[in-house]
Amino acid sequence: MDDSEHDVLAYLAFPAPHRTKLHSTNPLERLNKEVKRRADVVGIFPSEASIIRLIGAVLLEANDEWQLQHRYMGVEAMGEMLNPAPTNETLQLPPRAA
Repeated sequence: MDDSEHDVLAYLAFPAPHRTKLHSTNPLERLNKEVKRRADVVGIFPSEASIIRLIGAVLLEANDEWQLQHRYMGVEAMGEMLNPAPTNETLQLPPRAA
């Protein structure tokens, strides 16, 4: 368990406003559900390329929605990580759930 500490706490390296969006897998689960729903409509794919096109289209559509609705981290927010403003912020562990 001691070896996994770095991986478990990796999200703390991100700016504080991003952390709340990183700790949840809800957006990923919703995206996977949408990909499955679209694939089930087609049923049988004629080739691997057709699967890649469909899934790529779903991912592009989801990306566009996320960018327009600002529900997730946009390009500007991710740019903050590349050039962070200097702060004296101390990383704190969140309180444990009861």
